[in-house]
Amino acid sequence: MLIGPSGCGKSTMLRIILGLDHDFAGHIARPPEARIGMVFQEPRLLPWRSVEQNVRLAAPDVADAKLAELFRILELEAHRDHYPGELSLGLARRVALARAFAVEPDILVLDEPLASLDDALAGRLRDEIATLVASRPVMTLLVTHSLDDAVRLGDRLFFLSPRPARIEAEVPIGIPRDARGEAEIAAIKAGLAQRTQGDRTERDVS
Repeated sequence: MLIGPSGCGKSTMLRIILGLDHDFAGHIARPPEARIGMVFQEPRLLPWRSVEQNVRLAAPDVADAKLAELFRILELEAHRDHYPGELSLGLARRVALARAFAVEPDILVLDEPLASLDDALAGRLRDEIATLVASRPVMTLLVTHSLDDAVRLGDRLFFLSPRPARIEAEVPIGIPRDARGEAEIAAIKAGLAQRTQGDRTERDVS
């Protein structure tokens, strides 16, 4: 989980990791044969293709049963024949998630999938992401600027500094996701706030 303020370079870091930033002169090591599922900030759906066609374009061999299960979890069953122009942002994000999971990725990268959604919709989509990841464990890297989303979805948090982004802290969360009730989440957030405040104080003194 990458957490950082807006404009610090989180999306650029993802592009570098995925090999999409051709100006990057360094080296990123990842398995050469790894299948990658990517959900960008914008859903990036083809407007002349239906929901199902957009998903099958990325995963032409996906089994009907697998696709049906994805559509059930993501509440897309009634929209499979709709076109992107008929979808809300929340539904379009769900299609992008279905497309990413349909390829059965080894690495899943999500760039602020809950951004610009109201709290209720973001909460539902967050639960659906957790359900999908639990149904097929996959190495997942999610970018957010929301501490609440990070604590609810993440197992290991990387806190980034303002631009230019640097990793300021790495914090593992020892409580399994399915055991994090509201009390545990509140306690984790309070501990993180205390820790980050302490880190800032140390930097100010030095």
